[in-house]
Amino acid sequence: MKRTLFLLTVAMVSIVNTFAQNVSPWIIKADKIDPANYYGITVANGMIGIVSSPEPFKVKNVVLAGAYDLYGRGRVSNFLNSFNLLNMYLEVDGRRLDAKMVSNFRQELDMQHAAMTTSFDYGDKATIKYTYYSLRQLPFTVLMDVAVTAKKPINITAASVMEAPDALKQVENYYNEIDRPHVTISLLTSTAKSPTGKLQLCASTSFLFNEPHGQEPRVIHEMWDNNMHLMKFSHQIGAGQTYSYGVTGSSITSAHHPDPLNEAERLTIFALLEGKERLIKFHNKAWDELWKSDIQIEGDDQAQQDVHSMLYHLYSFSREGTALSPSPMGLSGLGYNGHVFWDTDLWMFPAMLVLHPEIAKSMVEYRFERLESARKNAFSHGYKGAMFPWESADSGVEETPVWALSGPFEHHISADVANAAWAYYCVTQDKQWLREKGWPLLSATADFWASRVERNGAGHYDIKNVVAADEWAENIDNNAFTNAAAKANLMNATAAAGILGVKADADWAHVAQNIPILKMSNGVTQEHAQYKGEGIKQADVNLLAYPLKAITDPAQIKKDLEYYESRVPNEGTPAMTQGVFALLYARLGNGEKAYHWFKDAYEPNLNPPFRVIAETKGGTNPYFATGAGGIIQAMLMGFGGLDITPQGITQIKSKLPSNWKSLKITGVGVNKATYTVK
Repeated sequence: MKRTLFLLTVAMVSIVNTFAQNVSPWIIKADKIDPANYYGITVANGMIGIVSSPEPFKVKNVVLAGAYDLYGRGRVSNFLNSFNLLNMYLEVDGRRLDAKMVSNFRQELDMQHAAMTTSFDYGDKATIKYTYYSLRQLPFTVLMDVAVTAKKPINITAASVMEAPDALKQVENYYNEIDRPHVTISLLTSTAKSPTGKLQLCASTSFLFNEPHGQEPRVIHEMWDNNMHLMKFSHQIGAGQTYSYGVTGSSITSAHHPDPLNEAERLTIFALLEGKERLIKFHNKAWDELWKSDIQIEGDDQAQQDVHSMLYHLYSFSREGTALSPSPMGLSGLGYNGHVFWDTDLWMFPAMLVLHPEIAKSMVEYRFERLESARKNAFSHGYKGAMFPWESADSGVEETPVWALSGPFEHHISADVANAAWAYYCVTQDKQWLREKGWPLLSATADFWASRVERNGAGHYDIKNVVAADEWAENIDNNAFTNAAAKANLMNATAAAGILGVKADADWAHVAQNIPILKMSNGVTQEHAQYKGEGIKQADVNLLAYPLKAITDPAQIKKDLEYYESRVPNEGTPAMTQGVFALLYARLGNGEKAYHWFKDAYEPNLNPPFRVIAETKGGTNPYFATGAGGIIQAMLMGFGGLDITPQGITQIKSKLPSNWKSLKITGVGVNKATYTVK
């Protein structure tokens, strides 16, 4: 009997190991798709986000970064659904394919090259496969590559459909054919106004054919109604033959270009004449460059795939040279109205700063460009300097719905913005940037805190009536994170002045020295003056150890960790909290507790079929880029031991979990260094 049990155990271990080895580090496969329990995965290039659908030739959303208008929830600016450039259909022998008519429906995301592939069979007639890309080298352009393999002689009709999203108005549709000696260009174009008329949104698509000029199929244009039109072609395919075609298209708004209608068509023509092979070649090359900055785990295949997925989404939702900043849900839809919170500055930005400073620069430039709005916000509230809004969109004014008290009271955001700017200088050592952009941010926010404190005697420069980083604590006094972040802001501004050789306001350091950090009778750092041990929504006190370094004593860090990790409920708390726990335990040398919190940060939040992360355990609002940012920081600065200091990136001692053989981090900082932990 014992022998049988032993053999069964060996067999089970072998099966588990075989399964683990089948988890690809780069490919997420969805072989069993339930449309009723399907959460799409996003292909994006930092400007256009395309969210997948379980329906053949459909995508759920197309979202364009930086395009906002006032409509819908909360009487504030919102992200807009853009024209769906990949809205298509395919008919085989006169029947339009849908999910009920096909079999062997499979999807897979290649994270290495940001390519989403769908394949299926249509009875005994055809096998169909298509892949779409949000082209990394062309920020406003997408591509879909389609291959139809006939099992018997068939006739296909393929269409590209342009339909205006519901919120848009004053839709105008155009169809143009441009004849050139070597090509005929068919352009399906639409333009519309955003709900208030503030923006003009435009999109254009064209077919890509492989046939020589003059032999390509004839394209027919059909106008259905004011909000929808299409272009289509038909083609006969012999048994055993594969016919390929493509669609490329561009989407752009007046927020991005002064002449978006013509520019959408120009960009589409540019992509068409580049051709499919070159488009894919340069797209892949751009992603290869991004992945030179990577996190490689030896000994845990599923964790490796999951970490790649988090990095993939952070890379997909941000872009160098844009001065745009991602919202908590990135480009995965309209979540959180597309607004920018501390989620970027504290959670996503540090991860990007370590791996891609040039992309992180866009995030901090976003804040610099809205500094004047922050100055006006401070003025309106009776303060000096600059007070950044809790929720920000295109203009930089406060965009928090009125019913949420975080708008007028969650003031730590101003310190989060400033401390991100300081971190950017620390990593890049770019004094010119510090002088031109970092210093204005740091000095204006330091002036804000010097005016914000209430001077009630030595050690009692109190910061009263705030919403804490733990947002369940509203209108409380002397919040630990707010106070410590303000102190860091004031001291970082003072340090920047020294580097630049300018005179710092002596009051900044004086104020910083007198802002209190409270403690309870048990020696634990007190979250705020009114705190009595209740549950917390998210990390607050523990952020004083990292990233603020306001608490450095390992015994105090451990005491605070053990107390507050027991105050986080199992439901309703965002994923980044456990990421901080993991980071701190790895730095304290407890690899097993760090691994527990690393897994707890995201595994209960995963949704099928692509393991996309929701904001909370059991949540259904993926993709939560904030959580991904927190967990990637746990990988880099926790398990990896990387540390951002005024002298640049250094490495401190850390501990891996016992089941990880090694951790290798490549492409770190401006010098693209490699760090290894074993």
